[in-house]
Amino acid sequence: MNSRKKQEIAKVIIKLLKSRFDTFPEDATAPRNAPFHKAFLQAFSDKFDAAGTNVDAMISMSSWMHGLNTTLGQVFFESVAHILCDGDKRGFNGSEFRIYAEQERVIAEIMTDLKNGDRIPDMVAEDALIKAGEHGELVTGTNFTADCYFEDEENIVAIELKSVRPNSGETRGEKQKILKAKAALRIMYPGKKVSYFFGFPFDPTAETDTGYCKERFMGNMIEFPKFCDKEEILLADGLWSYLSGEEGTMQELLDLIRSIATANFMDEFNFISTPDNLISDTDKYIEIATRWCLEDEVTIANNIEALKSSNNKSVRKNLYLCAFDSNGQYNERRISLLLN
Repeated sequence: MNSRKKQEIAKVIIKLLKSRFDTFPEDATAPRNAPFHKAFLQAFSDKFDAAGTNVDAMISMSSWMHGLNTTLGQVFFESVAHILCDGDKRGFNGSEFRIYAEQERVIAEIMTDLKNGDRIPDMVAEDALIKAGEHGELVTGTNFTADCYFEDEENIVAIELKSVRPNSGETRGEKQKILKAKAALRIMYPGKKVSYFFGFPFDPTAETDTGYCKERFMGNMIEFPKFCDKEEILLADGLWSYLSGEEGTMQELLDLIRSIATANFMDEFNFISTPDNLISDTDKYIEIATRWCLEDEVTIANNIEALKSSNNKSVRKNLYLCAFDSNGQYNERRISLLLN
């Protein structure tokens, strides 16, 4: 992973960590009104005591963990995927493209056969059937959004980023969406190879952080093997390395997170967010910025004397702007001016 992508991902990590610190329940024992949860959890009070916690703490921390899970799923994984592949989240309006009526019929038949167990998922065979349906009347397509989309001169790739345990109904609906989307994209871009995958950020059944086994993973999800071919899945390091084009990307991501997400994170965040420290303790500033992969901040710190003596008043003023705001958002305008 090149240094520029590492820096962009580091900014996402820093912002996520700052937001989770801001919402961390400092007093996890403080009562939170969740009467139904408490009523049920009282049955486990002896187990909580044995684990050194209590019902109120469990409720507070579970709410905070739910927020972290949501942020990872809706912000972090998508943002990192876009950075790695130079892509984005792309929406397609069905009124702007069409598919053949025969393809709609074929897709409906495929989905019915899969649901009834009369067909084994086979991405190549399904694509061939849909390709053969490219004739007759064109009809309006269906709106869809690809969580991660990128293309080049020869390829179009779309990825549906999923939680590690989608339910049966969700899987069935997403599979039908993907089949229709591939049909539409192939008509829109007849000269390009179109691929559409399910992407899972990690494998909860693996014994190692970056390991994965598609067969075991799929077998642990209700009805997932009923609708999906393993060739339609990008899993764990298989996903992240596919996006970056480099092997071992998932381990690089974990290493980058761990270099920033230390017990000293808030102290270091406050230090690097205080403009005076860039000037008064440049060596420490460089140490943190280097470990956090903020190469632009390192460049600024290494040239601090020249910037301090600049004849440009705007440059000198920007030296006293915060690198990050109180929400963890990086000040792109500041760094752009100082680098220039």
